[in-house]
Amino acid sequence: MRLESETGRPAKRLKIGIIGAGEIVSACHLPAYRDAGFEVTAIHDKDRDRMATLAEQFGIPHVCASMEALIALDEVAIVDIAVPTSAMEMAVNLACKYRKHVLCQKPIGLDYQQAKRLVASTAGEPIKTAVNHQMRYSPGINTVSELIRDGALGVIEYADIRVNVWTPWDNWPYWNQTSYFELLAHSIHYLDSMRYLLGSPQVIYCDQAFSHSRSYRYPTRTYMHLIYEGNLRAKIDVNHDNHYGKEDWFAEFRFEGTEGVAKGTNGALYNYPEGREDTIHYRTDRQSAGEWSTPILTGRWFPDAFAKTMLELMGAIKEDRPASISFDEGLETMKLVEAAKRSCELNRPVWLAELEGGEA
Repeated sequence: MRLESETGRPAKRLKIGIIGAGEIVSACHLPAYRDAGFEVTAIHDKDRDRMATLAEQFGIPHVCASMEALIALDEVAIVDIAVPTSAMEMAVNLACKYRKHVLCQKPIGLDYQQAKRLVASTAGEPIKTAVNHQMRYSPGINTVSELIRDGALGVIEYADIRVNVWTPWDNWPYWNQTSYFELLAHSIHYLDSMRYLLGSPQVIYCDQAFSHSRSYRYPTRTYMHLIYEGNLRAKIDVNHDNHYGKEDWFAEFRFEGTEGVAKGTNGALYNYPEGREDTIHYRTDRQSAGEWSTPILTGRWFPDAFAKTMLELMGAIKEDRPASISFDEGLETMKLVEAAKRSCELNRPVWLAELEGGEA
């Protein structure tokens, strides 16, 4: 998979420095960039042994002892920040200092106010920003986006994303010690995908619950009801505690419109971490006379969509425009996360307008 920017020039000419050497970097970022032909020229992580191992494995020439050493390298054009949120602000501030473009892992804050401060810190700076909301570019969701954009499904009236798997949260100990970690680390993907496809809802109701199979401080099961203007409604139903075997896991989505329906599976969450291909089935009165279509999708959310977010940032740099996944765009998704958190705390639906001091 070799990607090119909209200008037709090889996207790989903008060199990348990556901060972080955790599981997501080794399993997704670096394999995706290698396959796409991007050039990663430097890496930094507090774990020097792991950093050195990845540098050797992926042919990264510069192993940097500090964030600033990496960001200060003249050849680094883009800083890929894949560290916990607590370290993100320092990295972004350094990127602003050295005028380097940034791609940050989500979330860009542990709450909406923290995210607003991070976004404000880049305002007026001569850099392009992006948040790694890569589920938008997963094959299944991307196909739904095309169907909606082309009008093939008519007016969307109902949507859902349903996930029932076993997630190894012990792989990320900093998350399972963070309040609302399921929303911040996982369901944020589904909120962003819903917002990408349907826009922001007016109201969110969210409920979370614990599982008898876990001993974490915070819940790992999430249910959300999204209320839009008019007749559109959506739901997100996520359970990370299915311990009955991989053959019982599922990760599904469905979008119903006035002229058609699209449904499919998110293959990355089946048999995790191996995963499988996404699937999609759709029926549209406009295009296929009511017959079901089942196109074969290529690529996967993990790792392939990670190249798409980087490519989008590269395109924004070359074309001097905001990225479609800019910090400002990411802040709008954080607003949905914050509304969901507040709904849990208050045990009631929360209007997004409340977050900006408006009235419900």
